[in-house]
Amino acid sequence: MPVASSLVPAVCALAVAAAWLPGADAVEVSPGGCGAGWTRPHAGMQDFALHNISATAADVRLQDARTGAVFGEVEGLGPGTVRELRARLGPGAYAFVCLHEDADAVTGPTVRIGGAGAGGPAAVPVTRHDLVPPTLDYQRRTARQLDDLAARTDALGAAVAAGDRDAARVAWLSAHLAYARLGAAYGAFGAAGEAVDRTTAGLPGGVHDPRFTGFHRVEYGLWHGESGPGLRRAARRLAADVRTLRTREDRTRMDPADLPRRAHEILEDAFRQELTGRTDYGSGTGLATVRADVDGTRAVLARLRPLLRSRYAGLPLLDRRLDRVQRTLDAQRRGGRWTPPLRLARADRERADAELGDVLERLAEVAALCEPRRTA
Repeated sequence: MPVASSLVPAVCALAVAAAWLPGADAVEVSPGGCGAGWTRPHAGMQDFALHNISATAADVRLQDARTGAVFGEVEGLGPGTVRELRARLGPGAYAFVCLHEDADAVTGPTVRIGGAGAGGPAAVPVTRHDLVPPTLDYQRRTARQLDDLAARTDALGAAVAAGDRDAARVAWLSAHLAYARLGAAYGAFGAAGEAVDRTTAGLPGGVHDPRFTGFHRVEYGLWHGESGPGLRRAARRLAADVRTLRTREDRTRMDPADLPRRAHEILEDAFRQELTGRTDYGSGTGLATVRADVDGTRAVLARLRPLLRSRYAGLPLLDRRLDRVQRTLDAQRRGGRWTPPLRLARADRERADAELGDVLERLAEVAALCEPRRTA
């Protein structure tokens, strides 16, 4: 009798889930009954109504029982809530995995599917441990690049001090593109990074605000006829802030979970800021910065590639689409000068927007695929 009575809440819960999502298999999510209720397994597209009957939130995955490849997942399923999961399944063995807060992962019963047909895309989850080696390799790259960046900003400061505006403009662009190619590292620099690449956003005094420092402060001066001690101070401050970055980098450890996100965020920021001209303070070199951001994105993908080869079938196409964006940007460099973003012909603007937007959608898939998951 006690056994029968204990089953009543679970049975009622699954009935409620089925009523909320007609036609779906009502599947229980709980530490004691993960995956219960899957009674109609079949090849092809299958709908599940996942009902968390426990007192804590849970992540739920439907995975290959042999390889652990995930065919579908729902994150943050709250207590008492129902959410749908859809997956295309081929012949094979499958199981639900429930990962409740502050509890070990629970794997439900194995369900076998016969018949014919191919399943949908699936990938083995990436863990934080998987991301540690590529993140450490990326940090070593960053250290080398910061040495180069420091040398370039010193050269910029020397040109400004000598009053050679043409040489200073060339040195400014060289240094700024080197900074852009740091890519995934920029988020780890905190206030020091903000000082190096700050804009006038949020500064009441605009370009004349004393807190306006960094590359864009020097850019504004070089392309608006500024000379004298103010510009020289700005260039010296920039070089000093870059050296601070280099010193702090030795003590900074990048979160491995950040690396996949940066694969998308580097070009997302370029799309919102450089391509729109928001961060142009006179040089008109926004497209050159986007081009450097493409290099930075490729550097991140190079570190993630060993994880992606077996998980992301779209990797070769992503490479080709990045090549296309690169060609489109390079075509806007003529005689050593870049077309300012706001002077792009309409057709060129639409092409750049469309191609970069397409790449961003694919990089979002990379970021989601490589987001570290719990496995225990």
